[in-house]
Amino acid sequence: MIYICIPTHNEASTIGVLLWKVRKVLSDFGRPFYVVVYDDASTDDTAEVLQRYKWALPLTTLRSEKQIGYGRSVETLLRHVQNQSPYPKRDCAVIMQADFTENPEGVVSLVKALEGGADIVAGKVHNDGGVQPRVIHTVRRVAARILRSISSGIQISDPAYGLRAYRVIVLKKAFRDRPPNKPLIHSDGWAANVELIKQLAPHARRITEVPVELRYDLQVRPSRFRPLKTLLSLIRQRGVSTATTAEKES
Repeated sequence: MIYICIPTHNEASTIGVLLWKVRKVLSDFGRPFYVVVYDDASTDDTAEVLQRYKWALPLTTLRSEKQIGYGRSVETLLRHVQNQSPYPKRDCAVIMQADFTENPEGVVSLVKALEGGADIVAGKVHNDGGVQPRVIHTVRRVAARILRSISSGIQISDPAYGLRAYRVIVLKKAFRDRPPNKPLIHSDGWAANVELIKQLAPHARRITEVPVELRYDLQVRPSRFRPLKTLLSLIRQRGVSTATTAEKES
């Protein structure tokens, strides 16, 4: 089973089109799939749009009345999937954005790499529609350097990018004996993607990358990316990791 996990907040204008595209791509792919959306206290018509699409594809909606942010939304989705999956060694969870900047066709490449033996497959952007802001390139480079400095064994060139596939058994190992009130992810935004791969990588036998397409030219709302906040969060992660390492060595 392929679990498509979509964290969303006020994405009424794109979530329906995204779900329709996901349905077409994965139906053509010929693998069983299920969509799980976390509606993070949306105040627009996101909930109504999701309700309309429940007849068109297998869909579960989780919702919070109080906004919890991207990082916690992703963790909630992954916890839900690892609890629902009947075949954790075979099933996978794929994280996708709801703003349609990520092409659902990239999911096929991710899943094929998992079927080839990987436990975690990260998307590596090879086409951004030619409109990716310079500041985003900069933050991505910084994120890669910070990840290498705190986890030398993780060879991912774009750890801030969120389109990834995780074998469910990896999630189960990471969440084992970790109650919901002890979160795996403390960061938010893109920094949460870096923290997530750092937390899950020790439980994976093999991690690989595949090229995917990112389309900023299709984005219909202003970006919620906050470069300064993201950089500060990444630096904080590095500081925490360094302090933890020093404590273990003392």
